[in-house]
Formats: sequence, C-alpha cells, structure tokens
Amino acid sequence: MIGRLAVDLRREFPEMTGLSARNLNYMKSFAEAYPDSEFLQQVVAKLPWGHNIRLLEAVKDDGERRWYAKQAIEHGWSRNVLIHQIDSGLFQRQGKALTNFARTLPAEQSELAQQLIKDPYNFEFLSLGADLLERELERGLLDHIRSTILELGKGFAFVGSQYHLSVGGQDFYLDLLFYHFRLRCFVVIDLKIEDFQPEFAGKMNFYLSAVDDQLRHPADNPSIGIILCKGCNELIVEYALRESSGPMGVAGYQLSKGLPEKLRAELPTVEEFSKDFPLLSVVKVRIDIERTARTLLERHGLNAQRPRSSAVVPALQLCQSNPTGTPAGREIAARSGVSSSIS
Repeated sequence: MIGRLAVDLRREFPEMTGLSARNLNYMKSFAEAYPDSEFLQQVVAKLPWGHNIRLLEAVKDDGERRWYAKQAIEHGWSRNVLIHQIDSGLFQRQGKALTNFARTLPAEQSELAQQLIKDPYNFEFLSLGADLLERELERGLLDHIRSTILELGKGFAFVGSQYHLSVGGQDFYLDLLFYHFRLRCFVVIDLKIEDFQPEFAGKMNFYLSAVDDQLRHPADNPSIGIILCKGCNELIVEYALRESSGPMGVAGYQLSKGLPEKLRAELPTVEEFSKDFPLLSVVKVRIDIERTARTLLERHGLNAQRPRSSAVVPALQLCQSNPTGTPAGREIAARSGVSSSIS
C-alpha cells in the first residue's frame, strides 16, 4: 500500500523530493513514535530529519529516544555525534557514578552534578594497551582534548594538566583541572590505572581543600572531584565517601577493546613478525626499558620530564651506580627481558 502511495504521490507532485516508499515508512514510524503534539513541536521538530531517522532506527525505547532528542538539542550534537553517543550507551551511563554529592552539595547543585558524571567514561578513542601508565593515560586524553571534552559533557572548560599547587612549602600536581560553567565550580580529575583504593578519597579531599583555598572565587560553588579508576568495588567506594567532606564521585573508564577475536586470530603473532623482522624485538625491548626508566627516575626523584629517547641514559647510570643485581637492575631486567649485568 505504501509503495503504491509513493508512486501516486510522485506522479501528482513530480517537483517534490523525499516521497520514496522508504521515506513514507519513516514518516509513518515518526507519527507513531510521537503522538504527543507538544513534545513533537517543542523538541523533535527542532531536529534535522537525519537525526530523527537515526533515533527511530537505533533507539526503540520511547523514554530513551526522547532523552536523546532533548540532549541533541541542548548540546547541539551533529548527526555523527548523536550516533556516537547512542552507540556508546550514554543514556545508560549518564548519572550512574557513585558520589557523595547529596550530602556535600546544596540540593540544586547536587542534582545537576550527579547527572553530569557518567560511569563508565568511554575513552575508546585512545589507542592504549592494558599495561599503560597514568602519565600515558593523561597524555592520551590531552592529545585528544576535543574528544575528551565531548565525553565529559557540555560546560567543561580545560584549565590545565599537572596543575601546580603549593601547600605548606610542598609541591602538588593535579592530573587534570577543569572549570564547569553550569556548576560554577572547579572540577579536579584524578586518573588511576588501578582499581579504586580508599586512600584515593583522602587525597582528593586534600586537593579540593587546596583548590577552594587558592583558586576558588567567592562567587564560585565548592569544587568537586572525579576519581577515574580502572574499576571499583561499590561497597569500598561507599565506605570511603561516607565521611569525606569534599564533594566527589568515583567512576570507571573504558579503553579501546582492541581487535575482534576473529580478526586477531587471522593476523600474524609478534613471534611470527619477529622471524621476518628481527628488529621488532629490539624496538619492543627499547620501549620496555624506556617505560621502566621513567618509573625508576620518578621513584628516585630525578627528572622524568624529558624526551622519551633520552630517558634510558640516566636510568642506566642509576643502575651503574649500584652493584649488578641491585633491585633497580633486576627491575629493568625483569620488565624488559634483557640481562641485568649492566656495567
């Protein structure tokens, strides 16, 4: 019937476009999905037709579809951004982080802050492996700052990374510092590559107190903190946040899932590559040594903020200053797979 109608309409109105049977089916689905004329006029009518088609195709639940429609208008999402947010399951993640906002913030700010924090955050735009360092995670987020802010949500303005604070004559550095224009407050983000530990809340409490004392304007609301961890135990988080005075939330994050198993099975392994390209194993050793070198430099209070290619030299000097077989030498050997007899 719809096919016959499409033919008749094109014959009667040859100058009009968009009268294919497919489009008429979309129009029928559109009318059935939005019987509420008020919502139709105030929300859906403001979206381009391409947005509406995607919502009809990808989101079957009526409440969820209406939520995405409102968010697309409020945040000015393009069709590609809308598709990304649907595919990443934003509706299920939004406002799901564990927080103490209800106890530490005024009701109006608490509700808004809770809705702004996701769990988990989707950082699949980063090409990082499972054995990443915290600095690598931070560097990746900064290298993709547009995608990072898109994932954080509307209203976040980037202030700085490794933001320096001096307290009691000692230096402290915030992983990421933002200002949120709707909340009217600073947002401190602490990055962790491990599961949540209770002491993380105490550290964040300290950071929030310092930011409020040193950066907060009298017209600003209290600063809030977000601790991003590899994972968390809900009961441990609940206990840790129960007595914390600073408003904070704990959330996980997702990195790239890597290649599908089927595709991975069809690709050569590292060992197979190494047979044809022996230098690959040397490159891997060098990468492992440089990563271990940076860890050792930071542990011994030396300058690790230098080009990656030069990080090996001071680390080897550090090992040379100790007898062969010292913990530093053994650690480089264990992590890089090379001999520990460095002299």
